[in-house]
Amino acid sequence: MTRNETTELIILQKQRKKLTWSSLAEATGMSKEWTTAALLGQMTLTAQQASKVGAMLDLPEDAVVQLQVVPYKGSLPTAIPTDPLIYRFYELVNVYGTTFKALIHEEFGDGIMSAIDFSMDLQREPDPKGDRVKIVMSGKFLPYKSY
Repeated sequence: MTRNETTELIILQKQRKKLTWSSLAEATGMSKEWTTAALLGQMTLTAQQASKVGAMLDLPEDAVVQLQVVPYKGSLPTAIPTDPLIYRFYELVNVYGTTFKALIHEEFGDGIMSAIDFSMDLQREPDPKGDRVKIVMSGKFLPYKSY
């Protein structure tokens, strides 16, 4: 069983069993954001986490093993995403990417925000004009080294 087949099976079983990403995250002891990324093939679960999720989703042993393999990161099938929701993030980076860069460099200096030492929180924010999506991302600043 490949990692992609495992991901497809997880999505199917999640629907069949009417589970949420949050309920699966509770089983792993991690955030819903990290757990969702892991179950969609972007992070590595421990043996204990993989076993718990495997039991909840009735996954075969091969899938449980795949959840413990370090994945090939990056899951988009094309350079420019075609899914409308994902495309909006691409658009956001195209429009505001230089702003992020300028402000981070002004505040911190020459460096980057880590996507490895990183956390994210996604919440629904009620609004009378239509609910909003609130995403808070926090990444460690990594300065470029002079040598």
